[in-house]
Amino acid sequence: MNSSVAQILIPVDFSDQALIALDQSYNLAKFYNAELTLLYVIDEASTVHKIFHKPVDEDALKKEIEEKIEELAATTSKKHKVKVNTLIARGRVYEKILEVADMISAKMIIMGTNGTIGLKKRFIGSNALRVVKESKCPVVTIKGRHPGVGCKNIVLPIDLTNETREKVNNAIELGKLYGATIRVVSVLFTLDEFVVNRLTRQMEQVKNFIKKAGVKCTAEMIKAIKGHETLAHAVVDYAAKVDADLIMIMTQQEGDITPLFIGSTAQGIIDNSDIPVMSIVPTIKREVEFSPY
Repeated sequence: MNSSVAQILIPVDFSDQALIALDQSYNLAKFYNAELTLLYVIDEASTVHKIFHKPVDEDALKKEIEEKIEELAATTSKKHKVKVNTLIARGRVYEKILEVADMISAKMIIMGTNGTIGLKKRFIGSNALRVVKESKCPVVTIKGRHPGVGCKNIVLPIDLTNETREKVNNAIELGKLYGATIRVVSVLFTLDEFVVNRLTRQMEQVKNFIKKAGVKCTAEMIKAIKGHETLAHAVVDYAAKVDADLIMIMTQQEGDITPLFIGSTAQGIIDNSDIPVMSIVPTIKREVEFSPY
């Protein structure tokens, strides 16, 4: 593994969703001149497992995993002409994913998730949720249908916040890579003239900035159904309506007036979207104005 080359981390467990996540990484690796790092985490056996199951032959298990992950890496490298590294770790899944992401200075994490089991199977799995919440780099979660290769439409929800700048720049990078249209959207829960006017100006500034960067862009303001629709549902419904290939959100507090992409809202978007979601933790902490856009 070359420490000076950008790395894209892909946790794999050989499930269909993990392989779908891997499929989405090839173009990104080429665009960023990055290597792929496949990570398999041998989860620590729970107490229940130890009580009710026979002991596992650890050496045989590790050898089998090594053979499978090396075969996957070799096939991927040969077919798509990208450098693929492999790592096997032992411990809690989300902890090891975050630890390895820091260790290799990952540019992003791309991970599939089938969600948890039982009645909550539609929701994002606990490991993926912890990774999204705690990762220092963008995380793309892929659930549900197999996305097409490429990305024609990127939905970019914005609000009245300073850190929106960071999300816009990430969207522009991907827009240039795929020749995509960025669809800026704001969700209104109020008819307050002050808020509406600020959002309108914000959307125009963002749209003009994106177009100036050479990326196609549209902007739309949608009104939520008061008492019947959450911000998360409004964004997911809009993304489905425009046949989006990716939704980009922030996962920590962004601003001051409108509802925030934080906590239950961010989780709601990821939970309810069969469209891949890129979650970005803002790093800009100082007070800045968005007006330069």
